[in-house]
Amino acid sequence: MMKPIKVFSVVGTRPEVIKMAPVIRVLSRDSRFEHRVLVTAQHRQMLDQILAVFSIVPDFDLGLMRPDQSLAGFASRSLLALSDLFAREKPKCILVQGDTTTVMTAALAAFYNGIKVGHVEAGLRSFDRLNPFPEEINRRIAGCIADIHFAPTEGARQNLLREGVRSEDIFVAGNTIVDALLSVSLENSFDTAALSGIDFRSNRVLLLTVHRRENHGDRLKSICRAIKSIIAKFDDIVIVYPVHLSPHVQGPVREELGKVPRVLLVDPLPYGDLLRLLKWCYLVLTDSGGVLEEAPSFHKPALVLREVTERPEIVEAGGAKVIGSEAGRILSEVSLLLNDRAEYERMSRVPNPFGDGHAAERIVEAVAQRFRADDQAAGSGGLLPE
Repeated sequence: MMKPIKVFSVVGTRPEVIKMAPVIRVLSRDSRFEHRVLVTAQHRQMLDQILAVFSIVPDFDLGLMRPDQSLAGFASRSLLALSDLFAREKPKCILVQGDTTTVMTAALAAFYNGIKVGHVEAGLRSFDRLNPFPEEINRRIAGCIADIHFAPTEGARQNLLREGVRSEDIFVAGNTIVDALLSVSLENSFDTAALSGIDFRSNRVLLLTVHRRENHGDRLKSICRAIKSIIAKFDDIVIVYPVHLSPHVQGPVREELGKVPRVLLVDPLPYGDLLRLLKWCYLVLTDSGGVLEEAPSFHKPALVLREVTERPEIVEAGGAKVIGSEAGRILSEVSLLLNDRAEYERMSRVPNPFGDGHAAERIVEAVAQRFRADDQAAGSGGLLPE
């Protein structure tokens, strides 16, 4: 019997946990693996909230977050702590997801220790180094290091091929966020009291999420001006904004929108409530990659508050538009969807291009097959059998 493959799943933020939870679940039940969960706690409070939702108890918690931490400060702490841990524990492979600083430093620390790296959600590219910042560079660095690339779509696979990644190292698995949302029951009422008071029958509810660094400052203020204009123009609109905990978001948003009627500012929502809100809302305005991937599963049009997106599949399918952060453009595009029922229905009918809910199973099987092949190659002097 082959020795179990020692695999670490490394996560640091709420979105990573959501997308890795299905993989963690499958790995933990598979006897072919000795699986461990490692968290950097890049975002402490939001991380702990989502770990509890998926009943994930970390085997290692580095607790690296600091108040108002800088990118360089967290990256340096993370690289050193992860490298030391990998040197002690010696996993065969680590799995990382997406494009956070945790992903970049974990991949680099694994490389320094001669450990294989599997990159979940590989191959996403905006082709703009500053949009999103620093995520575009984080994922490119992880892509340079990774040994196994789990692309969510054929388009992501093509990006990797153009960068010189071998086709045999790329597996189109789908996006694990579809697996995650299908695993959450939406039958219950909202856990967040503020959401329970919304009359979804009499009002059209817009879900707004804005948090990316490139939208901080003037762009965030422009988005807030657009929200005020929407509220002034449509008297049946309620806007729900789960406000990111970053002080660069909290301060400006609460100052600009805190007293605007029918704008509900809430803390980051439990994952079940976020999905329930997606189910019941009318449309979505977001700069979040995860929300953009989730919206088509609920047949909700999405307006992307960015200049570019690394998820062009939903835009090409017609379920989303990239509209930027200029207040006039936002008002115009929202007004179109609120006034033109045919356009709204057209965008709502688009099926989710990001997966079928079985991505985690494909990823785990590919890891098992890869390391079985590696072991066979090592046992035969480096040559795989014909």
